[in-house]
Formats: sequence, C-alpha cells, structure tokens
Amino acid sequence: MCNLVTLKASVDEVASAFGARRPLTNAQPGDVYPGGQGFVVREEGGARALEAMTWGFPVRLKHMKPTSKPKPVNNARDDKLMSFWRTWFTNPAQRCLIPFTAFAEAEGEKGRMTRTWISPTDQPLAACAGLCRPSDEWGDCYTMVMVDATKELFHIHDRMPVILQAADHDRWLRAEPADAMMLVTQYPAERLIVERTDIPWFSRKPPTGSPTLL
Repeated sequence: MCNLVTLKASVDEVASAFGARRPLTNAQPGDVYPGGQGFVVREEGGARALEAMTWGFPVRLKHMKPTSKPKPVNNARDDKLMSFWRTWFTNPAQRCLIPFTAFAEAEGEKGRMTRTWISPTDQPLAACAGLCRPSDEWGDCYTMVMVDATKELFHIHDRMPVILQAADHDRWLRAEPADAMMLVTQYPAERLIVERTDIPWFSRKPPTGSPTLL
C-alpha cells in the first residue's frame, strides 16, 4: 500500500494544471503521510476546486478501545469498492483526484528499509483516483484507490495506486459507478520510473498512528 506521496509544485501550479479554484488555505504541497494534510481536486456545481484534506478516513476497528484514536485508512482496495467503499465510490460527488509527483514504497531488509520513489514519465504532475468525505474527527478527508501492482513492480510492493490518464479526470469525477470502475486499472510499467534512494523509510514518523488499507 502507498504510505507516502510527494507533490512538487506550488498551489497555483496545481490549481492551474487541473483547472481548479485555488484553495482558501495556507497549506503547501510537499511530502504527505497518512494522517497528514494533502491536496485533492473535487468537482462541485460543475466547477473544480483544489482543497486541502486529511489523508485517510478515520476508522475505529472492532478490537480498539472507545478512547483510542481512529486509524487513517489511507488506501482503498479495488476489490472492496462495491462493498466497504460503496457509499463513496458510487457517488461521483465523493470521488476526487489526488495530485502527485511521485509515490514511495519501502525496500530492503526489515529495520533497514529505504525509500523507493515511483513516478510517471509521461505526466510530470499526475493524479491518482481518490474518494473523499467529511468526518467528525478530522474534517474533510480522502483515501487513495489501489490495485495489484504490475509484474514489473511486484517485487517492490504488491499494490500500486490507480494513476489516471489526464483525459480520464472528468470521467472519474462524473461517471456512473460501472464506467468509473473501468478506470480502476494498472498504470503501464513502461510509463513509470523507479528511483531508489538511501533515505531510511522511517526517517520521519507518520503523524497519526499506523496506516491501514481496506
């Protein structure tokens, strides 16, 4: 699952690239961890808006104490879009675009894992398929839709985000569920570049507990 993304562009650049209204926030793009603030593009009243939201739906699992903080469910499995995620997936108003430059996965032996960044070569500023909703705990929040990784990336991680083609952005935001589901596919491996680094995976601790995928 994806637990770290980065957006290397200014707010104005992102808003312009996606034809969206600039957000009323001082938040800035950069690295985003589960439970942190990221940016999404939503459509409302026929117009797009760039908004800052918390990455992860707050969920309290059955074994958790009532006083425990919720877990940020930051990834949504494609095979559960019509079950656990049905309420949001079937409502176009609760689908969103998640602008990003690259996403990271952990590679290496346990305790010594490093960051490996993966980014599209044909879209310097791309978007993943996302779902969003309001929450009592964190305000507006979002989660990223995931599919099985391509065979070329499977050795890095068995899942990957649903990266959308620019021509499909409107379709994801507006289409009926059956049509939107057609977009939930792997991004071609030949259009992705892998950049391995020596930066420890846990060089910065995510801000809100352990991430979750449902």
